[in-house]
Amino acid sequence: MSVGLIVLSFVAAGAGTLALGFVLRGVDRKVTARVQYRVGPPLIQPAIDVLKLMAKETLMPATARGTMFLMAPVVGLAATAVAAAILWRALLWPGETAFVGDLVVVIYLLVVPALMTIVGASASGNPHASVGAARELKLLMSYELPMLLAVLVPVAQAGWSFELGAIQQATPALYGVSGVIAFVIAIICMQAKLGQVPFDLAEAECEIMSGVYVEYSGPSLATFLMTRAMLTAVMPLLLVMVFWGGVTQSVGGWAAFAGKYLLLVVLVTLIRNTNPRLRIDQVVRFFWFRLAPAGVVAMILALVGITKGLSWL
Repeated sequence: MSVGLIVLSFVAAGAGTLALGFVLRGVDRKVTARVQYRVGPPLIQPAIDVLKLMAKETLMPATARGTMFLMAPVVGLAATAVAAAILWRALLWPGETAFVGDLVVVIYLLVVPALMTIVGASASGNPHASVGAARELKLLMSYELPMLLAVLVPVAQAGWSFELGAIQQATPALYGVSGVIAFVIAIICMQAKLGQVPFDLAEAECEIMSGVYVEYSGPSLATFLMTRAMLTAVMPLLLVMVFWGGVTQSVGGWAAFAGKYLLLVVLVTLIRNTNPRLRIDQVVRFFWFRLAPAGVVAMILALVGITKGLSWL
């Protein structure tokens, strides 16, 4: 494949994922409004918001460190787009390995948006943004450990392969007890990675005035919103591929994939609308002292199942 075709495929995957993310964010807002007995905005409202921000001016505070303040949202969006392209390639052509260890690269790239949020907020020089950055950092350090432990379960069951194609072609992790435990952990960690209630501490409009985004405006804020929209589309895709067998290349297979994908999106919306925001100390204790031990248990069960030939584990 030529370099131009590779670049074109990455751009197409990023644009398609962004469009899907806008639709999912619109559905989330519409469902949330209905739960609260409101009509809610139209489904295309997230895209409209971004277009309006693109037409406005970016205002940078005098206390900001200009380079990092402006580059942070761009780097976060680029990392998310590359992760989306890798995932879609592995989903559409599971028999063709893009490169060895593509799952490791995807996990790394999906950490970058949170890191860039921290960098951008810290570079703004605003005290509210600094509080938000500190919360985002603690949140990142809290959920990454149980997330990695959860992902290691299907990796182990696929013969310790870190290739997305090999993991999809193996028996889905959800067919065993360890896989179910790991899947539940991954769903909760996905909620935290998306910055959704009850883990929206870094933004918290009623406490720290949008926190990490308080000084952002215009195209820079729009870039952050596009990143969050893409993550909304990417995270359920990653979980379906790693835990639920990806997709079978047939009409029935794609219908089943769509059902699995939509189920995860619905779960994100339900969790958001049925839980209050947690304090940062509660979040750290929850991830480190509940989900992380649960991840260790899932990993032990998976290893026992592999060693003893017990597929139900």
